[in-house]
Amino acid sequence: MITHIRVKNFKSWQDSGSVKLAPLTGFFGTNSSGKSSLLQMLLLLKQTVGKDEALFFGDEKSLVNLGNFQEVIHRHQLGNELYFGMSCKLSHSFPDFITTPWYMHDFTFDTVIREVKGNQIVKNFRYKSNAGNIVWEDNNLFVSNRNPIPIHVQNCYGLPSSENSDVPEVLTRFTSVFGELFSHVYYLGPVRVHPKRNYHWEGDHPEDTGRWGDNVIDALLPARVDKLTVQREEKEVPIEDRISEWLREMDLAHSFILERTGSRSEKKYDVRIQKNESGTKVTLADMGYGLSQFLPVLVLCFYAPKGSTLILEQPGIHLHPKVQSQLADLLIEVVTERKLQILVESHSEHLLTRLQRRVAEEQISQDDTALYFCRNNHGFSTIERLEVNEFGEIKNWPENFFGDVMGDMFAMTDVQAKRMKEQDPED
Repeated sequence: MITHIRVKNFKSWQDSGSVKLAPLTGFFGTNSSGKSSLLQMLLLLKQTVGKDEALFFGDEKSLVNLGNFQEVIHRHQLGNELYFGMSCKLSHSFPDFITTPWYMHDFTFDTVIREVKGNQIVKNFRYKSNAGNIVWEDNNLFVSNRNPIPIHVQNCYGLPSSENSDVPEVLTRFTSVFGELFSHVYYLGPVRVHPKRNYHWEGDHPEDTGRWGDNVIDALLPARVDKLTVQREEKEVPIEDRISEWLREMDLAHSFILERTGSRSEKKYDVRIQKNESGTKVTLADMGYGLSQFLPVLVLCFYAPKGSTLILEQPGIHLHPKVQSQLADLLIEVVTERKLQILVESHSEHLLTRLQRRVAEEQISQDDTALYFCRNNHGFSTIERLEVNEFGEIKNWPENFFGDVMGDMFAMTDVQAKRMKEQDPED
């Protein structure tokens, strides 16, 4: 689990400070307040794994496409240095795969990147853990009190360059654990693909539902073939059954069925949705838009391996307020039962209110949640952690958190009184 993140000079963030993450972390705030940017830091690191450049800012096929160094550096000032930092508590120990029988339970990492004459340059990076500490700077690796080891790296987390004849074992340990950690980070973006009437499946097994939910059916079919299950009340339940149960709970559909259309060689399938028990089965394309946009969220929550980190942007988009509330219950279930870490960016007051209620009801502890409100003042983002007590109350509720609802109510009351007086002047 990722326990802390920090960015400096990244987009609208001059310095976020150390942001503590919990098993269930929510980021709220106005548009362009910097919520998504904090999560993009993790996506940048994930898509840089295995790459031969300091940071891979992305292309049309990557998780995020942020252009180049000049586009992301704070206020576009190329003299600034970009800083990323994070701490992690590993969900399981990583045994050393080379020689020494040591175990890594947690680690912290930070790196500084700058641009020199149009080229990204890694200034330094550091790792600290129960298994040891290392610092890399100026093409030298410093390990404890030993003499510096000359070594060239390809990117910000220390992937060694191929020109190195002998890579220190300690560096290989850290870069391997770094890559393993991010292989279990999954992302679902705020805009999702339109549903189709038919789907073509070649038998592949995608790692997730895709950044826009484009692999949701490709994930469900191998889950059926592999008979993947999730634990529910001490029983192993097929993923499809649990998804159907949630669709019924949210009153989105009674069930969904994956059916082959045509011959086996055509490899075509469609999704049939039954709105109620006696209703007609229709394709996903014939259902309301909300269901097709929410299905990738639901599938990813049960398809992602246990212990993974999910980054969800606007998971409740296109959903009725009642279902937005129930979304909070879904997230709580997978956090507590599947040990997933959920990092969610949302504008939904209904999701937040249900989370507060569940804290009061002790269905999730206040320590297992972290809720933040982000602001942007004159191009500078700031973040404030919401103080949630054991009864679910927020002590430092930000002004106009979800708009000026009370102001609108008072204004409407004043107008109503004025108009009624005009209609009955004797009063």
